[in-house]
Amino acid sequence: MATYREIAELIVEEKACVALTGAGISAESGIATFRDKGGLWEKYDPVVYASIDAFRSDPSKYWLIRGDFIRNYDEYAPNAGHLALAALEELGVLKHVITQNIDGLHRKAGNRNVIELHGSLREIHCLKCRRTYLAPKVPDGTPPYCDCGGVLKPNTVLFGEQLPPQALEKAYRETANCRLMLLVGTSAVVQPAASLPYLAKRSGAAVVEVNPEKAFDAADYVIAEKAASALPEIVAQVQQLI
Repeated sequence: MATYREIAELIVEEKACVALTGAGISAESGIATFRDKGGLWEKYDPVVYASIDAFRSDPSKYWLIRGDFIRNYDEYAPNAGHLALAALEELGVLKHVITQNIDGLHRKAGNRNVIELHGSLREIHCLKCRRTYLAPKVPDGTPPYCDCGGVLKPNTVLFGEQLPPQALEKAYRETANCRLMLLVGTSAVVQPAASLPYLAKRSGAAVVEVNPEKAFDAADYVIAEKAASALPEIVAQVQQLI
């Protein structure tokens, strides 16, 4: 079990740090996780409700489970964990946040260098004319339709879709060049994001996991706490050292 001071010293020493985040960091903002007990995929079969094939045949099923979340986008706020990562970027020690989350909370918190591997719920585009709507200003309907008559789809990666190639390429590049990776609130099982901590280690970086339950066996340092409690403490130590 690593100490806050130990991790802060590593961050200040290395400076070329990236963070890889998952659903755990947003759970404390009231956003349900997908794979944990009680998560969305325990209630709904993702192949039926959140695959690209299902969306093409009947988009209403996707919007039944995601519509309220998208329309209530502005009701979700970053928590102390998100704000701490934004503070580390402001201090010049965190270079990028690579996130599997689609909630946009890292950008809301103030992080500027964010790689959204699975897209963002904030942007909704028309599959017919490509017009973009920004949540929560989304037309009513299940599914909602554009003024042109085309169905609207959130700019997120559904099951069966490829990740945005530019985002994935950038994530690999930043990971290969980092000296320390903060692994925050992720199960580290969903590919290709799950390969990034291994890439970091092969490139000579240390991996620090911040998670109540350890998920990455090869982590060099572990803080078995929630991000909203641990990350602000690390930031405080970094500020003292700088």
